Amino acid sequence: MTRKTVRIAMNGVTGRMGYRQHLVRSLLALRDQGGLALGDGTVLWPEPVLVGRRAPALEALAERHGLEHWTTDLDAVLADPAVDIYFDAQVTSAREEALRKAIAAGKHVYTEKPTATGLDGALELARLAAAAGIKHGVVQDKIFLPGLLKLKRLIDGGFFGRILSVRGEFGYWVFEGDWQEAQRPSWNYRAEDGGGIVVDMFPHWEYVLHELFGRVRSVQALATTHVPQRWDENGKPYDATADDAAYGIFELEGGVVAQINSSWAVRVNRDELVEFQVDGTEGSAVAGLRTCRVQHRSATPKPVWNPDVPATEVFRDQWQEVPDNGAFDNGFKAQWELFLKHVHADAPYHWDLLAGARGVQLAELGLRSSAEGRRLDVPEIQL
Repeated sequence: MTRKTVRIAMNGVTGRMGYRQHLVRSLLALRDQGGLALGDGTVLWPEPVLVGRRAPALEALAERHGLEHWTTDLDAVLADPAVDIYFDAQVTSAREEALRKAIAAGKHVYTEKPTATGLDGALELARLAAAAGIKHGVVQDKIFLPGLLKLKRLIDGGFFGRILSVRGEFGYWVFEGDWQEAQRPSWNYRAEDGGGIVVDMFPHWEYVLHELFGRVRSVQALATTHVPQRWDENGKPYDATADDAAYGIFELEGGVVAQINSSWAVRVNRDELVEFQVDGTEGSAVAGLRTCRVQHRSATPKPVWNPDVPATEVFRDQWQEVPDNGAFDNGFKAQWELFLKHVHADAPYHWDLLAGARGVQLAELGLRSSAEGRRLDVPEIQL
């Protein structure tokens, strides 16, 4: 068995997502299991190089996890030939420039989304990466969730018959910051800093819909700011200039209609923070982060509308739980494994910067649709 060290520059790991999901639950988890076996006698050993702007925070993280390498000098890291991969989990407004630098330095790149603040920038990154001949990937974690993996299993098995519609509900109440501390950073609610729920969530909905049901052909959206004033990390009030809720209708290839509500100003009355209901001619399913329930055509009840008497049926009890039929790993870690195998074993991988650009395109068109009050076509993009 040969151990091969893979040095990965990780920019943005002092943030919640970069730290918890990408560093701790992905790369450090791979180290805890002894590395990533490629199947040919080689084991990849991830060696994170922590990158960021705050030296004390980076040093503390490195000490906490026994890591040797951290720096605030991104240019120096990218100039280091020992660094194989650059990963970006920074705020959106800083991502495009850093990715350009990494591509120019010849590093393979793996990044959170959105990849850029606009479609032109996102497409340019994809073109630059293709011209440089590097491997590149974009985090598309939702399709690796247990609930959606079960949903994909149902689709592949023909459970639904002809799929008619998809309805998604995502969100929760994010506290304003005055009475209780907000559970999301304040920049998320300032458009000038790259914030907004459309920019954040529509890239997710693009790849979920694309991967499971078909390419998005049109979008009609209404984006709004329900909570116009919030309080930042220092307790100071600020105007929320970014949208905190979006209501979208998406027409997909093949005629499937998807409706997805996204909101940071909604109180949760569902089993999970995100749920998708899929209805087909032969059956329906409701999938969340981890669970998935189904109702087949043969077991569908026959309710009758009668508002004059109390409901006699418990509708949730009429659905059947889909079994795990296997173990599910952390979704972020699962995609990291695929990307590392893509880089070092040339394994297939299609969640690249062009796929990331499709997400940016849908967010851009969603905001434009809301501003103009009309449905917009979503052209197919290519390099």
